[in-house]
Amino acid sequence: MANEKSSGMPEFHSEAEEAAWWPGQEDRLADELERRAAVGELTRGSVVCRAALPTTTIRLAPQDIALARAQAERKGLRYQTYLKMLLHEALLANEPTHRT
Repeated sequence: MANEKSSGMPEFHSEAEEAAWWPGQEDRLADELERRAAVGELTRGSVVCRAALPTTTIRLAPQDIALARAQAERKGLRYQTYLKMLLHEALLANEPTHRT
């Protein structure tokens, strides 16, 4: 791993390296969350605030979920995260460009 950023999170050379780092960080992250909450650093875009946003259930064909799981695993991601990433990219790709 490369140097740590000022936030204390290392700079990773690959997604696989980052995926290997996250397990075992729960206590450290919980402590950091508590510290930031105590000093009022949790803002609208923070994980805590985003967790309160509404969610939607989407039903997918089992073969699509299996394919997403396999692709996500190769990238070192959870399949739900991978599906959200794909959906977000597709939505942005289909958004007309706004020019003034």
